[in-house]
Amino acid sequence: MEGSLGQKLNQREFSLVSASKLPFAKECSEAAAVARFVVESGTAQLRFHYEAELSNVVVRVDLRSAQVFELGPVESICVDEGPDGGENEKKSFSTAISIRFKSEDDSRAFRAAFEHRKKEAVVTGSGRISVHQFLLIGCHRLENGTVGPPKSKFDDKIEQSSAKMYFHYYGQLLHQQNMLQDYVRTGTYYAAVIENRIDFNGRVVVDVGAGSGILSLFAAQAGAKHVYAVEASEMAEYARKLISGNPSLSERITVVKGKVEDVELPEKADIMISEPMGTLLVNERMLESYVIARDRFLVPNGKMFPSIGRMHMAPFSDEYLYVEVANKALFWQQQNYYGVDLTPLYGPAFQGYFSQPVVDAFDPRLLVAPPVMHTLDFTLLQEEELYEIEIPLRFVSSVGTRVHGLACWFDVLFDGSTVQRWLTTAPGAPTTHWYQLRCVLSQPIYVMAGQEITGQLHLVAHSAQSYTMYLTLSAKMWGAGAEQGGIIQTSSGKLDLKEPYYRMSQPQAYGWSQEQQSHQQSLQTQDSALQSQDAVGPGLVQPPVQNSGVAMNR
Repeated sequence: MEGSLGQKLNQREFSLVSASKLPFAKECSEAAAVARFVVESGTAQLRFHYEAELSNVVVRVDLRSAQVFELGPVESICVDEGPDGGENEKKSFSTAISIRFKSEDDSRAFRAAFEHRKKEAVVTGSGRISVHQFLLIGCHRLENGTVGPPKSKFDDKIEQSSAKMYFHYYGQLLHQQNMLQDYVRTGTYYAAVIENRIDFNGRVVVDVGAGSGILSLFAAQAGAKHVYAVEASEMAEYARKLISGNPSLSERITVVKGKVEDVELPEKADIMISEPMGTLLVNERMLESYVIARDRFLVPNGKMFPSIGRMHMAPFSDEYLYVEVANKALFWQQQNYYGVDLTPLYGPAFQGYFSQPVVDAFDPRLLVAPPVMHTLDFTLLQEEELYEIEIPLRFVSSVGTRVHGLACWFDVLFDGSTVQRWLTTAPGAPTTHWYQLRCVLSQPIYVMAGQEITGQLHLVAHSAQSYTMYLTLSAKMWGAGAEQGGIIQTSSGKLDLKEPYYRMSQPQAYGWSQEQQSHQQSLQTQDSALQSQDAVGPGLVQPPVQNSGVAMNR
């Protein structure tokens, strides 16, 4: 037995101000009505009666082929694609019923009950028209036609092939296990919830992108009044099974399958919990869904776990990594590959390898300057602000070295009423399944200790649920005449966050040379500067041992 939500979703009868067929017919004039969910001969139906004649069924709607569209706070339209049950029907027509509710709460509860009882996806076919077109036609019967659901905001901005792969990926238990076994991630969420029971106890909670349902179970453990676990992938079925296997908690959790952009919930939430972070915080673009869910489901001044995300960036020097990436393209320098000259493709291949951000865990001693930070406040952020993100960069080098690119990581804040807890993916901290990310430039820049490094990281969202990254780093004039300004070196790159190079799972155990040891000591103490190392020659070097089994990460 579920709590208040279960009662609302299982409500069988709704009193209406009116229910009328479209167009308004004499026999269907506006009058107080009742909507009832029934099952007849194994078929789930929605029936409309007039209160004055409850024994007389005015309209029958087959839930398998019906949809409900919200026209206003207390107005909806129910459209059935099949016959309305008349004996003389010979052709397939659509039936539409205009519904007016007594209150906005009744409207929300009806839509939630409707979706709950509609077990299968909406039947679609040829001749689909939009609900807007339907209303313009003004006819309640559309011969040989079907009414399709309005395109959701998610579908408008995400290409179908990407969404299909995304939901397929997260619909598999092995990938959920990969995240659950990230004990830094899972343990931090558990601690943040349990330590802040006061924020969950007796409250309504929405779990956005619930996955296996683990966060919903944590919220229920903390005393939540009811938890809506919203999950769009097939993982929703596994979540139901996991939750039902914990009966002391399951009566206060309901799994709602669907996208947060589309589903309806019968009540507002006091607190939202989610794990919307991807690589570099923003990959997969789930933060946008998190913000949309906030606007749709959260009460004013409701809490969000997490509430703030911070992106950290710093220049790094890693000759091993640079040579490793560059050497990947040497295959294309062969002039006699089975009699074929491959060198015309060497240039594009070289740039292609440098367009892949590197995901691994690296030694923080590789950083050549203190990081800068870009903050995203999820409680205030607008969805559109995530479409394009510009981050100005300014550093002062701690050592003299070659800068090979920009290192990035993130952290998020659980701003509880009792305890504030951070989840970090910083280098040197316990490794998470996000690791860290590095953008390697095809042309390194030389810097001296105390020299200013400037630039910009520009992220542009694309329809494959990720971002194109435009990175520019420049070294400003150093030494005599530096006060006059000027740029002496600039390097830039274009990278695709969707296509990273998963390098390894743990920080690399570098065998430092004597010169490199001095370099790292200088970085740590920030006492003196070293001349930059000479570029490594064109010959092949033995690449570091890689973990070929690293799984795809968020």
